[in-house]
Amino acid sequence: MLQGPDELRAAVDDYLARLSLAPDLGRLQESMRYALESGGKRVRPVLCLAVSEAAGGEVEHVLPAAAAVELVHTFSLVHDDLPALDDDDERRGRPSAHVAFGEGVALLAGDALLAEALRLALTYDDQGVARELTEATLGMIGGQFRDITGDDADLAAVERLKTGKLLAAAVGLGLRAARVPEDEQGPWRTFGDELGLLYQIVDDILDGDGFAERLGMEGARRLADEAAANAHERLAAIPFDTSVLRGLVDELAVRTG
Repeated sequence: MLQGPDELRAAVDDYLARLSLAPDLGRLQESMRYALESGGKRVRPVLCLAVSEAAGGEVEHVLPAAAAVELVHTFSLVHDDLPALDDDDERRGRPSAHVAFGEGVALLAGDALLAEALRLALTYDDQGVARELTEATLGMIGGQFRDITGDDADLAAVERLKTGKLLAAAVGLGLRAARVPEDEQGPWRTFGDELGLLYQIVDDILDGDGFAERLGMEGARRLADEAAANAHERLAAIPFDTSVLRGLVDELAVRTG
């Protein structure tokens, strides 16, 4: 029987709690752990595990890849909060890393989280795991660069990079860790693309910016409904039990109400 999102989230949290972070970096570990344990729904690692399990993979084997995705995501949040970027003093109801530890320490903590993510990805025999994570990270950084420099005329393209790349990589890493052949990955990956779009639209609706600002709330909700329908359509083309993934799509979509 497939594990549900809560069980997968618990598996991720347990793995991260046991993970030895930068053992040679002394007290820097404290700031890394602070950022990593600042809450959140672990959407990306849960997605990675759910995809892999649906495709026949074993959760224990996929956990390092799932954790790597979360470490990259956390690195991006630590750096996004810095005064040079979004200048946010709070993250999920408590002081951001740079407020709690200072800007220099937060910058290094983010760097170390990214390095730890790559270290985890490189534990797999398939070098494609690390390559996929690296390419997604570069895409995410490219999207952030376009955002802060005002190169956002094509908002969909920016969001595909800034948010969608890492969500799509969560799907890709789950497939690779489950050893799904390349020629069978197509429907899964198109599902990942649609889910990434849905996630960003929902975030924009909740924050009142991005797609919500460009299209209006009703226009953004229609776009979210379309992305959710497309994601379900992609899952329907996959000859496996994708019930957990369907539930994740619905969980995201309902947040637009």
